[in-house]
Amino acid sequence: MVRSQVTRGAVVAANDQPMIVGIPSETFPGERRVATIPAVVPALTEAGLEVLVEAGAGKSAGFQDADYANKGARLATDRQQVFTEAETILQVRTLGANPTAGRSDLGRLRSGQTIIGFSEPLSEPASAGELADLGVTAFSMELIPRITRAQSMD
Repeated sequence: MVRSQVTRGAVVAANDQPMIVGIPSETFPGERRVATIPAVVPALTEAGLEVLVEAGAGKSAGFQDADYANKGARLATDRQQVFTEAETILQVRTLGANPTAGRSDLGRLRSGQTIIGFSEPLSEPASAGELADLGVTAFSMELIPRITRAQSMD
């Protein structure tokens, strides 16, 4: 299990290396969003995180790989690299919200990883159970309260 801590203002993994946040491309048919846009990358890197973006991840949303690289992200050559290296995965549609194409990611996840995105755990409880069985921590964005105090999480 990978544990992280905030040290000297930076988020580091258990091995004292910067925590890696992975952004894979979306696989749900017709999905045009991307979990992180290039403009957000500097805020993540300034917090001490390393951002790893799958090549082509932003294309459907109108962003080029160079846009991410110019803001400080590292480009992954393939999807497997993102899941292998990242402690945290940011994805628009995770397994439950992408039950067909998202199934292939199940074999890429490992115990101790965190995945954040829309996952439909109430309508797809079996998918949530599969993630739990793997030891993956999942944050379902659609379950975050939409009260004024919580909007700072947007």
